[in-house]
Amino acid sequence: MTGITRTSADLDPRRRRILFRAWHRGIREMDLVFGQFADNELAGLAEADLDELETIMAEEDNDLVKWIVGEKPVPEHYRTPLFKRIASYRPDFDKPFTGGNTDDR
Repeated sequence: MTGITRTSADLDPRRRRILFRAWHRGIREMDLVFGQFADNELAGLAEADLDELETIMAEEDNDLVKWIVGEKPVPEHYRTPLFKRIASYRPDFDKPFTGGNTDDR
């Protein structure tokens, strides 16, 4: 996966902003994690989940990538089902990412 794959035409303005921000993080690894998550799940998230997602996305990318790859422990307040779902979109950062099948999550 190298970029956005869904259209934002059917999304409300809040979800459009989140989708754009998910694919434009500043660190490519986080683009892939948040972008893929947003492509697949954003439309179905409840308002409370959107609130939590925006809070998570406000964290520094350097911290997020360390939490997601297990280099640093995830802070207690982010040990939530939503954070775990987001982290499940983590590609294998140890290998060059070729964009192949993402069904191996």
